[in-house]
Parts: sequence; C-alpha cells; structure tokens
Amino acid sequence: MSGACRRRAGRKGLPALRSAVLVLLSAAALSAAGCGTREGPDPDREPPVTIRFAYQDRVADAASIIAVARDLFAEEGVHVQPFIFSSGPACAETLVAGGADIGTMGDTTAVIAVSRSPVKIIASHGGGEHRHRIIVAGSSPIRSPSDLVGRRLAIKKGTSTYGGLLSWADSAGLDLSEVTVIDMRPQDMGDALHAGAVDAIVASEPTPSLVEDRGGRELATLGGLGNNYPILLVARTEFLREHPDAVIRFLRALLRAADIVDDTPDEAAQIIAAKTGLSPALARRAMAHHYYRVQVDPLTQSSLAATSRFLLDQQIISTAPDLSLAIDHTLLQEAAERDVPEAGP
Repeated sequence: MSGACRRRAGRKGLPALRSAVLVLLSAAALSAAGCGTREGPDPDREPPVTIRFAYQDRVADAASIIAVARDLFAEEGVHVQPFIFSSGPACAETLVAGGADIGTMGDTTAVIAVSRSPVKIIASHGGGEHRHRIIVAGSSPIRSPSDLVGRRLAIKKGTSTYGGLLSWADSAGLDLSEVTVIDMRPQDMGDALHAGAVDAIVASEPTPSLVEDRGGRELATLGGLGNNYPILLVARTEFLREHPDAVIRFLRALLRAADIVDDTPDEAAQIIAAKTGLSPALARRAMAHHYYRVQVDPLTQSSLAATSRFLLDQQIISTAPDLSLAIDHTLLQEAAERDVPEAGP
C-alpha cells in the first residue's frame, strides 16, 4: 500500500449512523415502556482488550502523544495502557521482553528488533529526513565533517540517530574511529556541550532546537541520504494474531491524531508542549522538521531496506530481515478503509 493512509471525518457514514441511532433510540423507548426485558451482562463476553503501548516523549511521536492526551484510543473503543520512554531502544526492550504489545521506535531500532524477535512493523506514524541534526557550540571552529576528527561527539547509541550518523559519516568520508563517540542521553547533551565536555552532539528533535536556543549552531543534518527516518509502530506477532480488531481501533485513533497535527498545528504544538515541557513556539519549530502520517509508503519501505543493508554491512545484525514478512500493513489498510470520525474539541 502506498501514500498516506488517512480518511477524513466520517462524513460518508453519517446517514447510516443517524439511522442506527434512531433504531437504538426506538428500541430503548420500547424497553422503557415495558415492551422488552432488561438483560444483565453477558457472562460469556470477553472483557475489553488492553493494549500496553510503549511510546516516546519526543516530538517525532506527536501522533502518539496526542492520541493519549485526547483519549482518542478510548473513543475508538480500545483500552490503552501507556508507558512513556525517552528513546526507541527503551521502547524496543520493553516490547521484546513482553512488557508492551506495541511500541514506537526509529528505523535502526525497528530493523534490529524484527531481525531478532517475533515482532512486526505495522505502520509508520511520522518521520522526517532532517529530524536528526549535528549541533556544535556557536563559537566552535568545527565547520565541516573532517573537523570532527579528534573531537568528542555525543550520541545515544542504538537509536535511529546512531544509524543515521553511521550512514552520514560513510557518505562524508569521515572515519568515526578517529572521533571519540560518547554514548549519552539526549536530555544531557545540552549541558555537556555548553560546559565544553563534548565538542558536538547528534540527536533528533527537539534536542537540536533546544541546544540552538542556548547558542548552539547546526553543523549538518543527517538528511540527503535517501532515508525519511520513519518512526515505526512495532507489535508483538502473537498479539496481532490474537487481537486484530483492537489493533485496527488503535490505528484508527492514530489516524485521527495525525489529522489533528495537519489540521490544527498550533493546537497540536500546545499538546506536545504540555507533555514535553517545551514552549509552544519551540515545539512548533521542532515539529516542522517532521511529517506526521500513518502509512506504509514506498519511501518508508525503501528506507527500511537501505537501513537493513547498512546494518548488515556494519555487522550490527547478522541477517537482514525479510521485509515482506516483517512488515504487515493489512490492519492499517483495514483501519484506513473505515470512516474515521473527527476528534472532539
């Protein structure tokens, strides 16, 4: 399936919905008048399915943040237990260990996960070619990739950013063995650069924008390499098999959340700001480095294929996953083919 899988406001289904409501109201009136008997709860009915959802407090996960904040999952009839983390690898660890049913992560982490564990990619819900950036101090003499030789570079290893850095360095002719690469949490990078403990940082938004606000300067983005750096939804294969309807409802909620970002970006930025602690203006600026669409489009698939080949060449994975099996977009297709109602105010 290609292109954005989105359906606007369930306008086509409104006549049928009104008819259904009238039928239900008529039935309720007859029952209240004594023309029916009131039944108790069905003891054989299964309880609602709970989806344990591991997502990130990063602007790339805006659709997830908005869906949780606006109770869109509940409106779609699925109960979600959210767990919020600060990186894709943390989400992946929780998912693979059985502590979550669906998790969000970047392309590098997702490829590693599907190559080693019984999980599948069910969609991308955001991304951005230039969402990973290299930032140096404003007064730094570093002006080109070769200037990083002998310098200290902070990055969170194992992330999509790290995979992008490896590819960027390869394309720029930079030998990273000549750079001191330091594993560091994104939330610590600004202080480290400001204090002179590192010479450059590489991170996804909003970290670069936050550091720029403190006087940092962009050296480069990790764009221009044919990768849209998708943020992927990865699910346990067993859960997909046992609860497909719950996953479809889950995806419908994310389709609605993506519409909120597109239709009311200022409102979306306010929600992201409240969750992340960013100012609304900075949240909006950081979000501008992204797209927010729930999809499995050709560019995302080719990006994953390129990432798989690169990780294999770098011996980070021993076998490249068969993406035709590792990606299952059938539930997304079904979710997109149903009318998606507008989110409430």
